[in-house]
Amino acid sequence: MKKIILIIIVLLSFTKVYAISTSSYIVYNMNTDEIIRGSSIHSPRLIASVSKIMTCIIAIENGNLDDVISINIDSLKVTGSSIYLSLNEKITLKDLLYGLMLRSGNDAAVAISNYISGSMEEFANLMNEYSKKIGMNDTHFYNSHGLELSNGLGNTSSPYDLAKLTQYAMKNSTFKEIFQTKRYVCKTNMKTYHWDNKNKLLKYDYITGGKTGYTLKAKRTLVTTALIHNQNIVIVTLNDANDFNDHNEIYKLLLDNYEYYKVLDKNNILKDLRELNIIDNYYIKDDYYLFIHKNDIDKISLEYHFISKDDGYILVLLDNQKIHKEKLYLNKEKISWFKKIWYTLFEKRFIWKDYKK
Repeated sequence: MKKIILIIIVLLSFTKVYAISTSSYIVYNMNTDEIIRGSSIHSPRLIASVSKIMTCIIAIENGNLDDVISINIDSLKVTGSSIYLSLNEKITLKDLLYGLMLRSGNDAAVAISNYISGSMEEFANLMNEYSKKIGMNDTHFYNSHGLELSNGLGNTSSPYDLAKLTQYAMKNSTFKEIFQTKRYVCKTNMKTYHWDNKNKLLKYDYITGGKTGYTLKAKRTLVTTALIHNQNIVIVTLNDANDFNDHNEIYKLLLDNYEYYKVLDKNNILKDLRELNIIDNYYIKDDYYLFIHKNDIDKISLEYHFISKDDGYILVLLDNQKIHKEKLYLNKEKISWFKKIWYTLFEKRFIWKDYKK
C-alpha cells in the first residue's frame, strides 16, 4: 500500500511537465523497484521486436557464445528485418546476438531458437517459462522474433512486464554489453558484417541500452535504459509514434528535475535522535534514499516511534503519506549500567513516546 501511495504522489508531480504520445508506457527505477510514471502498465499489447530482449538473455544463459552455428533454410524463410544470413553460413552465437539486438535480425532470431531448443515451438515454451520465473504475468510468447503469426496472434506483454524483463536481463554483464553497443563488426566464413545499432538515443552519454520494435499491427515499440543520478532507469513505450523523442524528453526531465535524495543517514541517525532528546544509542542498518522531484523534497517528514526499549522504528512520510518504515536497533553494548538496571526494574512504568521531525 505504501508503494502505491508513493507512486501516485510521484505521478502527480510528473504528469504536469510532459505529455507522452502513448497511453501504454512505464518509467521504472530498476534500482528501487519504483514506478516513476506509467499508464496501462499491466495491459497486454503486441510488442514486436522488443521480444528479442527475452531471446537474447535466454541464449546467453543457455548457450555457449563461442559455438559456431551453421545457418539452415529455416532462418532464411522468415520475413521482416534481417541481417541477411546465407545458407550454410557459419557464425558464432555471440555474433548472432549482436545481429539480433543491433539490427533486429529475424533470421538471427530463428537461428538462435533452433540452436538453443531445436525448434521455434520449444524455444517459445522456454520463453514463457522464463516469463513465469521473472514474474511477467501479462506476457505470452509465440516466437523469438516478434512477428505476428498468420492467424494474427503475436507476442504480447505489458509495459510493467517488459520493465521487469529488462531489469532481469541487465543484471547479466554480457547482455549489458550487447545492449549498449553502438557499432559491431564480425566476420563469418562468407561475409564481413558492419552493424549500427537502431537505437538512436545511444548518442547520449546517459543512455545505457535499448531495443526497437515495429510491425504493422504492433506499431512502434521501444525499450531504453539510462543511468540518471546513479539510478538505472528503464522506459517502455508500446504503440508510440513519437517514441524516441518521448523517451529522451522524459530522461531530460529526470536529469533536470529529480535527484537521488538521502532521507536517512545511518552515520548521523544518533545525532538526529539526540536533537529530539532521545539519548539512547539507537542505530539503523542502512541509508535510505528516495528518487524524488526536487520540488517535493520539502514535503518529506519523519516520525520516530518507540514501543519499548528494543522496539522502535522511523516512518518516512511524503506529503503526510507513509512511504517507508525503517527499524531502529538499540545498541545494548553502549547502554550504561544505570540504564540497564532502570530498564530491568521500571520498564513497565516507562512511557515511550512518538517524535516528529
